[in-house]
Parts: sequence; C-alpha cells; structure tokens
Amino acid sequence: MDWPLRLPAGATVLLLLAMASHESMATVIDVGVNWGSQLSHPLLPSSVVHMLKENGISKVKLFDADPWPIGALIDSGIEVMLGIPNNMLETMNSYGNAKDWVKENVTSYGDKLNIKYVAVGNEPFLKAYNGSFMKTTFPALKNIQKALNEAGIGGKVKATVPLNADVYVSPDNKPSSGVFRPDIEDLMTGMVKFLHDQGAPFVVNIYPFLSLYQSDDFPFEFAFIDGGKTIQDKGGISYSNVFDANFDTLVTAMKKAGVPNIKVVVGEVGWPTDGDKNANIKLARRYYDGLLKKLAKEEGTPLRPGKMDVYMFGLFDEDMKSILPGNFERHWGIFTYDGKPKFPMDLTGHGNDKLLAAVPAVQYLPKQWCVFDDEAKDKSKLPGNIEYACASGDCTAIGYGCSCNSLDEKSNISYAFNMYFQMQDQDVRACDFDGLAKITEKNASAHGCLFPIQVISAANHIATPVVISFAALLAVLMVLV
Repeated sequence: MDWPLRLPAGATVLLLLAMASHESMATVIDVGVNWGSQLSHPLLPSSVVHMLKENGISKVKLFDADPWPIGALIDSGIEVMLGIPNNMLETMNSYGNAKDWVKENVTSYGDKLNIKYVAVGNEPFLKAYNGSFMKTTFPALKNIQKALNEAGIGGKVKATVPLNADVYVSPDNKPSSGVFRPDIEDLMTGMVKFLHDQGAPFVVNIYPFLSLYQSDDFPFEFAFIDGGKTIQDKGGISYSNVFDANFDTLVTAMKKAGVPNIKVVVGEVGWPTDGDKNANIKLARRYYDGLLKKLAKEEGTPLRPGKMDVYMFGLFDEDMKSILPGNFERHWGIFTYDGKPKFPMDLTGHGNDKLLAAVPAVQYLPKQWCVFDDEAKDKSKLPGNIEYACASGDCTAIGYGCSCNSLDEKSNISYAFNMYFQMQDQDVRACDFDGLAKITEKNASAHGCLFPIQVISAANHIATPVVISFAALLAVLMVLV
C-alpha cells in the first residue's frame, strides 16, 4: 500500500537532523597516519589505538611488524599497511623466508587484523643509500606477493614498495615531462608493471616542505595547497601547488612506463613543527588545513581527478630519528611525544578545526629538571658535556629559527642537559656532567621554550640513541669556559 508519510513536527526535525548527521559522516575523509616507533618513550599501544578510534582515524601505516602495536590493532577494525624494514629485504630474497614472514605476520592473525598492504622496504632507492637495496627490493616484493597469493589472501592483501618522490624526475620541472630516474628506469618499469599485474598500488611519499627546505629559490606559496602561485604546463593545465605537480609528474612517468591506470597511494605527506625556520605550528596547520579540504572535495589532481588515498606523516614526534636530513626529522608528528594534539584540525576537511582527542591515561615522570649549575667551579669540560648531551639526547629545538631559539646561553645548556636527563628516565647519574649540572624542582622552561618532562614509557627499555655531531650547536653554546 502506498500513502503519504506524515510525521509530527518534532519527529520531522529529528529526521532532518539524522539526515544531516548521516550526510556529514559520509564526507569524513578516509585518511590514514604513519605510526612510527623511533621514540625513546613509546606510549601504550592500546591507548594509541583508543585515540585513533576516538578521532575516526581508520588507517595506519607501520614500518615493521612489531607485535606490540599490532596486538593493540587486533579486532580494532583499523586498516593496516604492515612494513618490512630495508634491512630485511635481502632476507626476503629467499622465498622460504618470505613465506615464513607472511605466515607469522599476516595469516596467523586471520581476520582479526585488517591488513590491506604489505610495505616491502621503505624508500629503498633513495640516492643517499648509494644503491644498497637496488638488487634486493624487487625480488623481495615478488616473493612476498607470491607468498600472499599462495596463502589464498593475495586478492585482498597486496605487496607494494613505498618510494620517495626522487625515483622520478622532470627535466623542465613540468609534470608533462615526468620520467623515472635514469639510473633506475629499467628497474622501476619492471616494478610498476608487476604492481599493475598484481592489482597493487604504487606508494609514493611526497614532501612539499622538503622542496622549500632544500632550495631558498623555491616559491614559498607554491609549497601550500592554498598557495596562489601557479605554473603552466602543456595543454593549458595549470598547477597551484607542488603536491599536485609532483603527483602528476609520477602519473606521467607511469604512463610512459606503460601503466597509465595503476592506483597511486600517497604513503607519506605532512609538515614538521620544529627544527627549521619553516617548520612551525602555524605553517603545519596551514598545510594540513589545505590538504584536508582538498581531500574532502575529492578533486584529485589535473591528471588524476577524484578521491585520493593518503597517509599523513606522522602520528607522533620521534626523538630517536636520525637528523642527518635535518633537525626537523624529529618533529613530524601531529601529536606531541606525550600524545597531545599540537594544533586544531578537522579530519572531515570542512575547516571546523578543533583539537583532536589526546592519547588517554599518559603518566609522567616526577616534576624535576636537570639544569646547568652556574656555581660549578670547573667549567673547562662544558663543551664536551654539551656535545655528549645533544648527541645522546635531543637538541633539535634550539637551532636557528626553532621553537627554543630565544634561549640565552645558560638556558641553552640547561635545555641540552635536561633533554638527556629526561630521555634517561631522570636517572640521577644522567644529571652530573662532570659536576656542571644539578636537579631542580623549579620549572626550567624559559623564554617561551618548554623544557619537557618525559612520560613513563610503556616500554621496558630505551632505544640506543643515534650519535650525531653537533659542531654547529657547540659554536653557539661554548660559553663560560
């Protein structure tokens, strides 16, 4: 029977609200995050997963198969890209090893872990690696996909290789001239054809910030999605930002390689908040705001219009990352080291920015700081102790243009000492520095610079630090000697 549906006025309002809510939910961006592990004090994975779900983040990319975070992701419904580190690529050149890895890290979880991709290596063709993984990456990729196929899950779990955008180039800086890097052209052509045949995506990491960082001549506004400067390409196509131009350079390169329709996943894109003059919260917020609005519109790029598959980089600041590329490497997180959101953002892309939900139940070490003892008599060993504190700790926030750039000389020293002290779980032996330091319960934060208190780590160990030279920093801090 068919008749007009009449509802009471109140019910009509409720229905309209429900429809509006449904429409809003339908436009939530299906955006992922990179969950790294190079922190001296990692947070409890179950708390992290709780935070992800609170914020509606439904995809994560992991850099290894550590059972600790994976255990928290079981039965969460969160989609996972599971990583195999570069140092395991040679091992995966044995099919038996690849088969064992898939059995242990993929099929053993059954349907409890929602794995969609296996990331074989991470940017293995970077020029900085000097060809170390050129011969082992493609065989590892083929073996992992073969193992997935033979396990009966190759139809839903695909192996791929996250690659840096330096695997393709454009001789005239125009997307229409995009080609794979000459030294790896044959290798890349074979790989993308294999990915295409297997129904796997090409995963690329695009960093507009690095374009700005690496060249003082790079147009500042072109680094942002909401920039204004445009470049003109063939066929009347114009580009208003480097992300779109970079993406379409890849699209052109793949077309020339014979796979014009292969799916592209942006494995990493983001903006750091410290460690460089252009790495700050204001610019990071601007970048993410433009990116999320773009993704919500599902406009894609001129050569690939439509919805994009993107993973933000990254989830947390990671104080153990190598800073050889730059001090900003430890500050890519949209959350701080202790799981707090750095700035408001709207993951629906509607521009209604608000602070994301933080990681719950984070516990901190006692409120005490390690600072320079101004009354110390022998200051001759100060330079060496500063170098040691920074090499084994984290001094990336006190460089030129960084968040703690305004500290005076004594506060710079205290900052270096305190970061080491905190990373060593406030061990009293970590606040000696040949008698140059002392522990205080007075908050040492100064001149707008936060001297952090470290969290009580969920791990039972502290990772071995990466030793880096801080000669430039010493030039600033060599005082009172």
